[in-house]
Amino acid sequence: MPTTANLAQTPLHDWHASHGGRMVDFAGWSMPVQYSSIVNEHNATRTAAGLFDISHMGRLAFHGPDTAKFLDAMVTRRIADMKPGQIRYGLVCNADGGILDDVLVYRWDGELQSMPNPPSFHMVVNASNRQKIIDWLIDRQIEFAARTEDLTQTTAMIALQGPLAIEKTDPLCDCELTSLRYYRGIATRVMGYDCYVSRTGYTGEDGCEIICPAENAVEIWETLHESIEESGGMAVGLGARDTLRLEAGMPLYGHELSENITPLQAGLDFAVNLPDRDFIGRDALVSGTEGARPVRVGLQMDGRRAARDGCPVLEGDKPVGTITSGTYSPTFERPLAMAYVKPAVSAIGTPLTVDIRGTQLPATVVPLPFYERGK
Repeated sequence: MPTTANLAQTPLHDWHASHGGRMVDFAGWSMPVQYSSIVNEHNATRTAAGLFDISHMGRLAFHGPDTAKFLDAMVTRRIADMKPGQIRYGLVCNADGGILDDVLVYRWDGELQSMPNPPSFHMVVNASNRQKIIDWLIDRQIEFAARTEDLTQTTAMIALQGPLAIEKTDPLCDCELTSLRYYRGIATRVMGYDCYVSRTGYTGEDGCEIICPAENAVEIWETLHESIEESGGMAVGLGARDTLRLEAGMPLYGHELSENITPLQAGLDFAVNLPDRDFIGRDALVSGTEGARPVRVGLQMDGRRAARDGCPVLEGDKPVGTITSGTYSPTFERPLAMAYVKPAVSAIGTPLTVDIRGTQLPATVVPLPFYERGK
């Protein structure tokens, strides 16, 4: 893959650089953190549409008759019973129940004309964990009639999120995108090119994500960008992607998720299917030790000063937790944060204090997510 200063580039890199994108190192990739301002890009996504290059994320395909059985043994979420078109969020854990990565598993519906033997399952993983997860899966697939293929270099991934996202993308697709349910995906053609389209996202808004051939990414991107620009939409960088996901209460690997945190601590119980199945990490998750671990909560603060990753959380003068993500919310115009705190102080409404560089500011435990569309 082409590199500049030893950073990998997505197929859209030159477009970002020529359109004012402020490029930064993100997990070894040269990515735009913003084009205009984080607040403008955040608000455009909430009110119209935001266009995101997420090609840095790992895209894995799986082949072989044991694929469903193999993935079911690797992921906390049940995979074996997935129907064509379904998408599920789950975790890949180590034997101790620690999170190696949070992933999306896709069982695609439809066929691609350019792929005579298309994979029936895909997995999207975080950029920082791509090689780790590939190695983890390959080391374990030997016990199954299954094969892992890395498609990251030959494809691109584009997300369009916001109230106008579906209506702006639908005319470009051969499928009827407006009738595709949330967390469903289909193999179809976009602007005449074989693509995978899913009604998924990481912003709290409705929208879709497109996996397309790398060589067609710029044409699809520019068409979408022109379509949304006339309605107040815009290209969005990693800065606003982070504020959007934080408002939506979505955990980020390296902040709310790590190999030292379990899915149950993180409040991701919905993505852990324990009955009648086995997967790596299951025994640790049912060991009965979860109740003593810190748990993820939302915190709301007054004023304008935002807490950052690593700030201590206190009850009186007693440390009870640590901030994992924080921002000044463009939507609510107040500081919001996620933290891990002791279970005894995790109840909604509990008053706490956050120490920001020696200044202690009041905070209150509030429900997650902070933001839900339509509310």
